[in-house]
Amino acid sequence: MDERGVSPAVGVVVMVALTVVLAATVGTMVLGSAPPDRGTVVRLSASADAGTDRVSVTHEGGGSIDIGALDVTIAVDGKSLDHQPPVPFFAATGFASGPTGPFNSRTAGDWTAGETATLELASTNDPLIANGETVTVTVTEGDDVLARIETTAT
Repeated sequence: MDERGVSPAVGVVVMVALTVVLAATVGTMVLGSAPPDRGTVVRLSASADAGTDRVSVTHEGGGSIDIGALDVTIAVDGKSLDHQPPVPFFAATGFASGPTGPFNSRTAGDWTAGETATLELASTNDPLIANGETVTVTVTEGDDVLARIETTAT
């Protein structure tokens, strides 16, 4: 019996088997993975009152938001506040005590559509809000930016 042709045939069979296993593995990984989580989708609006140094953010629609999972940053004319609000809070450096709505640590539950959260900058924060300045409020949940809102202080 002549066995010279057996080695190339076995090599081809092994290569085909490896290709099939590799293709099945890649296919399972690609097709079996869950779609990426798009995070919470919400619509927020903001207003700023230069006379009282108050910033209000209204949840206008979309899913409810776990306020404890949020980070809120505020900038006035492009300059970040020296002290950012640690939402939720009652008393914090750079802010008047007792924010209202979901920014207040005594508010129970998630932030839902129709609710407004308001905080007031203390004179120890910088910059304070002046009439006509642009106030930018950025709301993030982990790495996801839920909203970046610009409003002109009145």
